[in-house]
Amino acid sequence: MQSWGLTDPGCVRTQNQDSYQIEQLDRNTLLCVVCDGMGGARSGNIASTLAVDVFVQEIKRTWTASMEKEKIEQMLRGAVKLANFTVYDQAAQFEEFSGMGTTLVAALIRGKEAVIVNVGDSRAYAVDSDGIRQLTKDHSLVQMMVERGELPPELARSYPGKNFITRAIGTETVVECDIFHTKIDKGVCLLLCSDGLCNMMDDQEILFEVVHGVSKQHCCQRLLDIAKNRGAPDNVTCVLIQI
Repeated sequence: MQSWGLTDPGCVRTQNQDSYQIEQLDRNTLLCVVCDGMGGARSGNIASTLAVDVFVQEIKRTWTASMEKEKIEQMLRGAVKLANFTVYDQAAQFEEFSGMGTTLVAALIRGKEAVIVNVGDSRAYAVDSDGIRQLTKDHSLVQMMVERGELPPELARSYPGKNFITRAIGTETVVECDIFHTKIDKGVCLLLCSDGLCNMMDDQEILFEVVHGVSKQHCCQRLLDIAKNRGAPDNVTCVLIQI
């Protein structure tokens, strides 16, 4: 199992409010997390960095290699809960952090199984020669409109309200996360990314770069370069894990 990650402010913003971390929990287990902060230049980067740090440290504190599926879910929910409380508490205590929050998507990969947790609209994909599959579901106004039949899926990426999310870490006292389980065979890649990437590239373009690119080692840089060549109005972050 190999992993790579990159983050960039993009072409418009001067500050990068995205954060990510890759952590080897044990010989057979990898933890990756991406957060996309919000709340303005004063606090978005604080929210994302704080959420990543608290989430990862709580997983490291509670992780054991013998954990069953139910315990892993409990651990991930607990880490999200702690990250949410920490960001919310900081926003409540300090006026300059008022209103800050962040998305969170994380993958815990153990052997041939991955457990994905997400809040907001940062995404996880499974990619191989057979195609690309979005593992997470966006917590966004646009996604709700698509599910209700009010907006065609092909228009969702360019819809004016695309950036309005319905769940975030740190904006409320309690937040609900979604958890997904997926089996991953040899040759499958997992991609975690902020919306700064998937707003600039469609799924088939991402599939082509991951599967047919010159090397997996440079895939994150190629994805980032494509987003920036198209103007990248938002921060761009991607983490690639090759099984």
